[in-house]
Amino acid sequence: MNQLLHVSASPHIKDRVTTSSIMLDVIIALIPATLFGIIQFKINALLIIVTTITTCVLAEYLYERFMKKTITIKDLSAVVTGLILALNLPSTVPLWLPVIGGLFAIIVVKQFYGGLGQNFMNPALAARCFLLISFTGRMTNFVFDGMTSSTPLAILENGESFDLIRMFIGNTAGTIGETSAIALLIGAMYLIVKKVIKVTIPLTYLLTFSIFTLILSPCPFDAYYLACELCGGGLIFGAFFMATDYVTSPMDQKGQLIYGILLGVLTGLFRFFGTSAEGVSYAIIISNLLVPLIDKLTLKGGVVK
Repeated sequence: MNQLLHVSASPHIKDRVTTSSIMLDVIIALIPATLFGIIQFKINALLIIVTTITTCVLAEYLYERFMKKTITIKDLSAVVTGLILALNLPSTVPLWLPVIGGLFAIIVVKQFYGGLGQNFMNPALAARCFLLISFTGRMTNFVFDGMTSSTPLAILENGESFDLIRMFIGNTAGTIGETSAIALLIGAMYLIVKKVIKVTIPLTYLLTFSIFTLILSPCPFDAYYLACELCGGGLIFGAFFMATDYVTSPMDQKGQLIYGILLGVLTGLFRFFGTSAEGVSYAIIISNLLVPLIDKLTLKGGVVK
């Protein structure tokens, strides 16, 4: 036998779509929110974005080189992780903080578990949650128009109203990439048109959260309040750009529906019954941990129904 056959585990699927092409599409989709964040928060935002992406790429390269693994930075996954993490940070944080976050995302969450495709939770969100717990004061210090300001969700939580148009456009305090709902929706539409993501998870997530808000929020059956909650914080960002992560979301449609419902309920619980006005990051992280159980319940014999 002169020919050697390569034996590998299923599935055996050939497709022109590559990891790098998918990641490039995600980067393109995030350009509107990134540019808006830089325009709104000026040079601080740009420095944080550059620092976080650079840290993530270097961390992946140096770790894989030191461990004698295949260098994977060309797949752009480290760039996406760095960009998403940066857009989840306030523009006021010192530059050493995104360095710590980038190292945690790439080394601890991604590489320690085998690299891309093996991580059990979204690396960027895991890093954000780690930074929120470790540096709460710095991670919740928001500045808008040169003045320290509360986020729209914090204002709503205090029983005050907020201008919905400002929230939709993004002229508010918040993290670098979460303030402009319209910029995020433009990016989301790009991903949907390019068939990078399916609408099952984000629509189920947003619908479940909407029902929860209309029934159990401090302002039940108030459409204006619901619209503010949908546009505020990282809900749209999380629904379309993080909850849809291929690695940490369920494989089949039934599982994705369960996952979306779980995300909506958890976000509602955190926002309206917790101590924080946000809740999206923790909702996604907890749901990530339950994905193996969801897949076990919804997949039969390891085959997608």
